[in-house]
Amino acid sequence: MQIVSSYGVEIKKKNIPLRSTLDIFRKAVSYLIPVYAETWEELSEIKNLQKRFNEAEHLVHETKKNHARFPFDRHFPKMPSYLRRAAIQHALGAVSSYQSRLSLWEKGELRGKPKLVCENHAMPVFYRDVMYREAEPGEDVAHLKLFDGREWKWFQVKLLHTDMEYLRKKWSGKKASAPTLERKHHKYFLRFSYTEEVSLSKTDLKEQVICSVDLGINTDAVCSIMRADGTILGRKFINFPSDKDHLYHVLGRIRRFQREHSSRQVQSRWGYAKRLNMELSRKISAEITKYAVEYQADVIVLSIWKCKEKYPEKRSKNFIYGERGIFRSYVNIRHIGTGFVCPELVPGTPAGWPVTEVER
Repeated sequence: MQIVSSYGVEIKKKNIPLRSTLDIFRKAVSYLIPVYAETWEELSEIKNLQKRFNEAEHLVHETKKNHARFPFDRHFPKMPSYLRRAAIQHALGAVSSYQSRLSLWEKGELRGKPKLVCENHAMPVFYRDVMYREAEPGEDVAHLKLFDGREWKWFQVKLLHTDMEYLRKKWSGKKASAPTLERKHHKYFLRFSYTEEVSLSKTDLKEQVICSVDLGINTDAVCSIMRADGTILGRKFINFPSDKDHLYHVLGRIRRFQREHSSRQVQSRWGYAKRLNMELSRKISAEITKYAVEYQADVIVLSIWKCKEKYPEKRSKNFIYGERGIFRSYVNIRHIGTGFVCPELVPGTPAGWPVTEVER
């Protein structure tokens, strides 16, 4: 089984034209989307995706042997070929998605007529050698080909030391894909992806040992190690009281702030509370995976738990129970790396139910 992991490395050096490069890439995508929407009938007849992509490139790129129908090169001169192809691929995907949704709407399977939006939030991919070059081993820099407003030049980019140390420690010797530029919280990142092969457990169903996980009210999670016949081998209560106390205090400050001010002025505080809850989810998932590895469990079974009760006077419980579903995805990420299978129980099924009765 193949799993893909990614990690974003923060760019520290600010006096480089990242914004202008991002703007021209998005303008190129916005230019291409209506072009391919206009010519979609002839492009859709080409079933081979590679041939369709080649035909789409011939429509906009001028060569000695090809006369382009649309003056893309005139509007975006000297754009690197790989960046142009990335923009073409993104525009083709946007038009193809629009046409699929439009056909579903015409059949009555989709509510609301879809719209083709040319404005986009596409992020460029820096392909190796032509757009991205690695530095010497041990250096926290990279070289990117960026647009400075007039032409495309190579710039040295300084990367955050702690992020690079993490990559060298965790992913040393493994080949990374071409990095993608990412903008988050007013910062720029280079996101690297790594693909690895993982073999899942092939133990017979009746001989498997499972780690059953149930979200608690007073505790964060309860893990039960059991066999297929229902024999309990171990149980652990996972709780992070200090983290929850910090989160409760933050939610209390938000509640008091909203009484005195409007809710629009509290968005940043809610963002901070959500990040605290996500960090708590990471810690819970790490403890669950660690406990399953300790007992050599073959399967981690998660109960589907949804809070149907409303707590108008206790906004903190609504927030925690509503957001705690995030931790399920973190468990999925962590357990695959150790070779576990991670199904979920059906609604209403207790987490301690024997594995032979679980619907997969």
